[in-house]
Amino acid sequence: MQTQAAVLWERNSPWSIETIDLDEPKEQEVLVELHASGMCHSDEHIVTGDMPFALPCIGGHEGAGVVKAVGSHVSWIEPGDHVVFSFIPSCGRCPSCSSGHQNLCDLGAKIYSGKQIQDGTARHHIRNQDLSLACGIGSFAKHTVVNEASCIKIEPHHPLDRACLLGCGFITGWGSSVYTADIQPGETVVVAGVGGIGAAAIQGAKLSGARTITAIDPNEFKREMALKMGATHVASSWEEAKAVVAEATWHRGADKFITAMGVGDGKLISKALAMIAKRGRLVVTNIHPMLEREVSLNMMDLTLQEKQIVGSLYGSANPRGDIPKVLELWSAGSVDLDSMVTRTYPLEKVNDGYDDMRSGRNIRGVLSYVDAGITAV
Repeated sequence: MQTQAAVLWERNSPWSIETIDLDEPKEQEVLVELHASGMCHSDEHIVTGDMPFALPCIGGHEGAGVVKAVGSHVSWIEPGDHVVFSFIPSCGRCPSCSSGHQNLCDLGAKIYSGKQIQDGTARHHIRNQDLSLACGIGSFAKHTVVNEASCIKIEPHHPLDRACLLGCGFITGWGSSVYTADIQPGETVVVAGVGGIGAAAIQGAKLSGARTITAIDPNEFKREMALKMGATHVASSWEEAKAVVAEATWHRGADKFITAMGVGDGKLISKALAMIAKRGRLVVTNIHPMLEREVSLNMMDLTLQEKQIVGSLYGSANPRGDIPKVLELWSAGSVDLDSMVTRTYPLEKVNDGYDDMRSGRNIRGVLSYVDAGITAV
């Protein structure tokens, strides 16, 4: 079949809307009609080269849609089912999955090839050449073929233009607070960066019972949204944050600090560490440039105050359990997915969406594929 997709041909160039050829799903694969896709900063990392997926590449890894066909070995989902894509696949059998760490599934190592997990070949083609897929998904397309390990079945009453956010950004931020930081009731928290991940981290901190939540972002709109989502204090810069955090924590320092900026900077690690309390935990969630090798921090401070620096992938979450869980929390009013979506765009406006992201106008932009059956928002 043929479908439309946003393809990146060269680094630091715009996404190009192309008509592509799409093969039928093989044994362990699923054909999905996309209804919506979140516009995550990680796809911008593909553009800049910080995440070196092979080109040409179909972007997008934060999608949701309806199953149209399944391979012969797929038994647990069927045509008509609604699914959210998990940007980290989970096999359920490897040591990580079987010990409750689906975010570290061994299959995750295969997504950077950009080809199908099952056999390392391509199902997406254009002009007689194979296309790579962001995270093995390629949700910047109206249809895609993915491995069954990347699919999370959800109840059909959940709107897909909100459910798509859980395929990466929201679970990553929310889980960074709930799981990686392990925020306890009454603790004090700092979140640096209020994009899709940072806003979700603020919501996770609030749900965990944090006493104070300080959000750091230079953008006034994002600081306002941080307060709407549960932040108690805001700061426009790291320098301003020192005084704000000191006042909010009675000069003890924050118990937990989560970095969620669009691009990490090793020079800021020492500043974050200086703002946390004895036995405080610094959670590094944002992506740093792949070639960054230098980090600035005071090792004496790390040792003598027993501070911790912890990495977080996908919020240390288990997507098969946590995606349905967060949708239920949303239905109950305990998390706010609606405020996460600032604007929606048709596929043809994907570059406008990323311009808005770079300019700080969005918490999260969402591509809405109206002609695939979804009502425009």
